Amino acid sequence: MPDVNTISFSHKELAEILIRQSDIHEGFWGIYLEFALSAANITIAPGRDVTPAAVVPVVKIGLQRFPEANNLTVDAAIINPAAKIEKLRKRRVKS
Repeated sequence: MPDVNTISFSHKELAEILIRQSDIHEGFWGIYLEFALSAANITIAPGRDVTPAAVVPVVKIGLQRFPEANNLTVDAAIINPAAKIEKLRKRRVKS
């Protein structure tokens, strides 16, 4: 495998990963980001004056349920169907 330093995901891809990880099987879900706001005096380049700036850190990343589909949502029933889980459970019980 080549030496990779960055792997990126679209909003929908990240929602799919989190839906599977959270064991969600129904509803329209999209990425949820919580930000904070702070301020600081910074120097933007060596030798320049100090200037006030806003600092906006990402505090949390998660999932948010939506009442209907949109361009940011995925359908958990398609991404992580409950029937698929039941089939796996039944196979394990028979083994």
